[in-house]
Amino acid sequence: MDLRTVSATRYVTPLREGGSLPAVVEADDDGMYVLKFRGAGQGAKALVAELIAGGIARALQLPIPEIVLLDLDPDLARTEPDPEIQHLIRASAGLNLALDYLPGAVNFDPVAEQPSAALASRIVWFDAYVSNVDRTPRNTNLLIWHRKLWLIDHGAALYFQHGWDGGSGNAGNPFKLIKDHVLLPWADGLAEADEELSRRLGRELLGDIVAQVPDAWLAGADAFADPSTQRAAYVDYLVKRLEQRQAFVQEAIDARR
Repeated sequence: MDLRTVSATRYVTPLREGGSLPAVVEADDDGMYVLKFRGAGQGAKALVAELIAGGIARALQLPIPEIVLLDLDPDLARTEPDPEIQHLIRASAGLNLALDYLPGAVNFDPVAEQPSAALASRIVWFDAYVSNVDRTPRNTNLLIWHRKLWLIDHGAALYFQHGWDGGSGNAGNPFKLIKDHVLLPWADGLAEADEELSRRLGRELLGDIVAQVPDAWLAGADAFADPSTQRAAYVDYLVKRLEQRQAFVQEAIDARR
């Protein structure tokens, strides 16, 4: 998975959703992106989760906007009147993560929309694999754009990485929060999704995805080793979780019952 790198040229508007205060920005390729700030919320670890989980979603051919690395010049803060936004821009100077902006997209409504069982099952399997706690009826993190379902916001996935020592001993744990997944009622093909999606992942592919994480995101007070060692630990964890996936697959099947 090769990520493009673009540079922000204009801060357009904040998206005041949640605590991370993402923003719509324009970049030097004339594209519009939803920027996730390294200096916000959970910091760089949220961007690591966005990149790795998003890369896995794309490898599984799930509908997710293009992910790019976005270079942010702190001088952009000078034109912003809001002190909070000024601080956020300055605290996030350098490489951040952004997703292609989907203009006119609306939030998924589980009452009005009926996703196919196959797609719902594949998304539930993916979210259980990456331990995504944030796809509930309260906060679906799903958009409808051009009559198609799109996955967004994976910063809360891979929650094992918070306070992590690099081990993978809990990689085989079931994901009990899957019972709250907004698409679980439609996911009646989880066994079939498991057979299909598990074949698409492996150590080499996961290694290629994790290799895209910038060194700067793997530093800080909670870093347990050098960047290359941390990347290897992420890959080992994800490979072991894939090998022991029966626990989270069965948990999701049981939750439907």
